Amino acid sequence: MGGIPHDHYEPKTGGEKWLASRLPIVGLLYDTLLIPTPKNLNWMWIWGIVLAFTLVMQIVTGIVLVMHYTPHVDMAFASVEHIMRDVNGGYMIRYFHMNGASLFFVAVYAHIFRGLYYGSYKAPREVTWIIGMLMYLIMMGTAFMGYVLPWGQMSFHGTAVITGLFGAIPFVGGSIQTWLLGAGAVGQPALNRFFSLHYLLPFILAGLTIVHIWAFHTTGNNNPTGVEVRRTSKEDAAKDTLPFWPYFVIKDLFALCVILVVFMAIVGFMPNYLGEAVNYVPANPLATPNHIVPEWYFLPFYAILRAFTGDVWVVMFADWISFGIIDAKFFGVLAMFGAIAVMALAPWLDTSSVRSGRYRPMFKVWFALLCVDFVILAWVGSRPAEGIYPYIALIGATYWFAYFLVILPLLGVIEKPLTPPATIEDDFNAHYGKPTGTPAE
Repeated sequence: MGGIPHDHYEPKTGGEKWLASRLPIVGLLYDTLLIPTPKNLNWMWIWGIVLAFTLVMQIVTGIVLVMHYTPHVDMAFASVEHIMRDVNGGYMIRYFHMNGASLFFVAVYAHIFRGLYYGSYKAPREVTWIIGMLMYLIMMGTAFMGYVLPWGQMSFHGTAVITGLFGAIPFVGGSIQTWLLGAGAVGQPALNRFFSLHYLLPFILAGLTIVHIWAFHTTGNNNPTGVEVRRTSKEDAAKDTLPFWPYFVIKDLFALCVILVVFMAIVGFMPNYLGEAVNYVPANPLATPNHIVPEWYFLPFYAILRAFTGDVWVVMFADWISFGIIDAKFFGVLAMFGAIAVMALAPWLDTSSVRSGRYRPMFKVWFALLCVDFVILAWVGSRPAEGIYPYIALIGATYWFAYFLVILPLLGVIEKPLTPPATIEDDFNAHYGKPTGTPAE
């Protein structure tokens, strides 16, 4: 499938022609800024610029923090305190970086759930979706490794718990865990590894971001109707689209400013609200915190990890048919990573012929329950694994898998969707009216 028909960059001056024949960077930027974009995009399409801005902010603030950080188990905690107390503006740079991770995940979850609702994963955008999910995994790895670096109590013991999950893998788990930590327990080798990878992975993420955006040059952007831009001619494409610059750039920048006002308020008035107070205590291998929890953006999947205990029938069945290889701990690890994998498989699990959830009445109900389920899982993941909380987590985890593996495929068969508009132009005119000067038909 070719790209959307539009005018491409044509060098005019001698200097432009000379550069274009050797390094067509100007043409690439021109085509990116002026790429035809569906003109009916709503405010849920502003999260891309938030993610791009946050990635740049995290890289810049991270580079400054590295200049003052010491990756050594005896000095890491003190070096973070040195940044907070002695470096000019160091406390603010660290708070930007620390809360920037939360902003990153707020934006990425809004981005992912918007894609799930409007069917942005459907053909021809499956590869773009998979690249996005790979970026999400790299984000999770980067955030986890960054949380280790302050070397506080939660950092140390959280690392021991999370890396201990790899030890649950049959036969090779112990070797993988030792390789990951560089030793038999969390210590200096682990800090060296995580510091190195935390510094490297954001640059890989930046490269994948470019690939992610580049994919839209061929597939084009999805939109709230799920209807494709007409590719029959430049004239028809122009009726469905507007150039990305200035229309959507200005809209995105306005939304970014609003979000940054909220972000600055959090950084200025409640910078530690999303953190754990116990992480301001130096790491002590001999004193374990009463309740070990990861950062909030890991909590839904942490709840799924803990939901499948040894007394759950599906775990007992898996343990029986595998002759004890798949025990409760390994099953929980499989469930945690499987919860992300089923999202990545959405392009092939969704059997509906209609792309956008806007025109799927039954889908809207089940998707709303999925959103509520995600919030409940995040809440229960922050609670102790006792009392009623494990049962709530199990119900939430069951619905998560049921939505992707059962409900989504069945809806495509039993649901009777509404009829989407014939063109993006029709949808735009229905919402905003025809442009002034449109000739009467």
